[in-house]
Amino acid sequence: MFVCSLKASSLKFAGVIGIAVIALVALLILMPTTEDVSAGAILEDNGTINYEKIKTNENRLEFLAQFGWDAGTEAVEEVEVRIPTDFDKVMNGYNEVQKAQGLDLSKYKGKTATRYTYQINNYPDYEGTVYANIIVYKNRVIGGDICSSDVSGFIHGFALPTQAE
Repeated sequence: MFVCSLKASSLKFAGVIGIAVIALVALLILMPTTEDVSAGAILEDNGTINYEKIKTNENRLEFLAQFGWDAGTEAVEEVEVRIPTDFDKVMNGYNEVQKAQGLDLSKYKGKTATRYTYQINNYPDYEGTVYANIIVYKNRVIGGDICSSDVSGFIHGFALPTQAE
């Protein structure tokens, strides 16, 4: 058995710890959040998607426009939804779509939110009806998707399909 020991002075040890702490703090400050990296979306002037202060129909339309969507003028449906306390296979799959765009519905288990549904008018290379669902809790977008109304259709996050792939 071979044992090697090093003796460091207290001053050198404190210096190394100090540099490590400074590097860690700098990394945390400079690291983008998952919401800032939202799947290649068209960004606001400050470089992030605005998920906050979604109070009015105009706010929701502006939210969708950040991603390049034209959603008309009014929601086709507004309904209260309860986020399940226990996620089944389907809900886990839907939450994976949310996580891919920097959101996570599991934080809101058991909460009641409002889902707004808009018809999308500019989905590329698709002739069928396409909807945008926005799930809002306390004036903040907590989830949502872009989906087709066809039985064999599609569902994905808010990003335009050419940007998401």
